[in-house]
Amino acid sequence: MPEVIFPGPEGRLEGRYHPQPERDAPIAIVLHPHPQFGGTMNNKVVYNLHYTFYNMGFTVLRFNFRGVGRSQGEYDQGVGELSDAASALDYLQSMNQNSKHCWVAGFSFGAWIGMQLLMRRPEITGFVSVSPPANMYDFSFLAPCPSSGLIINGTADRVAPPADTTTLVGKLHEQKGITITHQEVQGAGHFFENEHMDTLTGSVTDYVKRRLTETTR
Repeated sequence: MPEVIFPGPEGRLEGRYHPQPERDAPIAIVLHPHPQFGGTMNNKVVYNLHYTFYNMGFTVLRFNFRGVGRSQGEYDQGVGELSDAASALDYLQSMNQNSKHCWVAGFSFGAWIGMQLLMRRPEITGFVSVSPPANMYDFSFLAPCPSSGLIINGTADRVAPPADTTTLVGKLHEQKGITITHQEVQGAGHFFENEHMDTLTGSVTDYVKRRLTETTR
């Protein structure tokens, strides 16, 4: 898989870019968990999400936020990380100008950043948020949430308790014109260890494939 270095707001950002041969393949970026708690683009959930999208025919980019790995800069409370994600999407779009679908997937802290990116970028047609930490971060900016998506979490998540995720989903369900699909994986913790990872990737595959055949947002 090609390593790429692309320009970010605070210097170079390091990523892994996996293109498809088709010029009009859909595109997706995958966002990693919290930089200060060991989150990198090689996190198992992020890595598996990357390949899940690639195996469905997406051209995929995952990258390290500022200050992680070989990415320049330092942690910026989520503000700079959102700018990094926007730069990553700019880079991905510049390489894939014929793409008709644009998705963002994020895990934990990355899910929070991904849903903020959704608000800024109307071209994003769908999202996948894995274990969104609704207990730690304010998601009230999703008013209204601009596109339909999948929120998936484990029932045994001790980092981002399921009750907070359910509350977040409840608020999003009140919005018109979009559909938020919520799935809970029985017994899974925050990181979807062991067999729970297959359940996660299977659910994401089923959801995204179905959405790609639909014409609505």
